[in-house]
Amino acid sequence: MKIVETPLPGVLVLEPQVFGDARGYFLESYNERVMAQIGIPERFVQDNQSFSTCNVLRGLHYQVQKPQGKLVRAMDGEILDVAVDLRKNSGTLGRWCAVRLSGDNKRMMWIPAGFAHGFRVISRSAHVLYKATEFYAPELERTVAWNDPKLGIDWELEGEPTISNKDRNGVAFEDAEKLE
Repeated sequence: MKIVETPLPGVLVLEPQVFGDARGYFLESYNERVMAQIGIPERFVQDNQSFSTCNVLRGLHYQVQKPQGKLVRAMDGEILDVAVDLRKNSGTLGRWCAVRLSGDNKRMMWIPAGFAHGFRVISRSAHVLYKATEFYAPELERTVAWNDPKLGIDWELEGEPTISNKDRNGVAFEDAEKLE
């Protein structure tokens, strides 16, 4: 597995080894021992999958008290995956990074606990799968405004995105609960 560091300490892009031939391909998307060897010893307790169409934007989501680390991949289609640092004692608080994940490039993004996460679908549609280190707790979920000018995230938009009411009502980064 190849590891690519991002500008945010702890957020990593993972490129699995892909074995392809005339039949298709095979890759190991998760191996607990390999993850521990590359510095991701966290235990995953839940898998989530979504299907979205072009220009759907989901995020920026996180949980307080029981923050989730996420290992994200696009199984089919392409997304712009975004992580925002919410760790109050971090030297990169409020900074973000974005990575294109697709069924073609087979990259994954590791987003440790302490970050908000979101993505926008670039392709016609996308199936996204992510592993989480904590169970989903709706009462602990928070949403940062995806379009907060203080964050200045470049979502590479062409027109207005399709978003949920929850995401439409996200709070400004300044008002968001920060994490340890």
